[in-house]
Amino acid sequence: MKRVFPALLCAGLFASAPLGVARAELVLAMFERAGCIYCRIWDDQIAPIWPRTAEGAIAPLRRIDLDRRLPDDIRLASRPVFTPTFVLLRDGVEVARLEGYPGEDFFWGLIGEILRKQPEWAENDEKGGVEG
Repeated sequence: MKRVFPALLCAGLFASAPLGVARAELVLAMFERAGCIYCRIWDDQIAPIWPRTAEGAIAPLRRIDLDRRLPDDIRLASRPVFTPTFVLLRDGVEVARLEGYPGEDFFWGLIGEILRKQPEWAENDEKGGVEG
């Protein structure tokens, strides 16, 4: 019994030890409001394909109604004024921002520029998961 207890104690400590460093969550928040024509155009042109793109894999979309109270888990440099406003969040804290929707061609370039600065982009690129 004297030998069993230390072995069980060690096994318990190893089982409760973290296996790796926790990964920060990267999310693209889209601040929108009802009646926003540019939000609707974005929904038509980008929303259907966003989850299937490298950008969408790195930063899943989170929609936030600009006219409602800001969620408690988000910290912004300033409250968005225009819709749509795209805010890249790392663990709920603003990292970068794109105000407005400049059209499909310009959107991909601008959002890509923001995402390419994130470590997730390089990690996925090394694995062959991101096209650039």
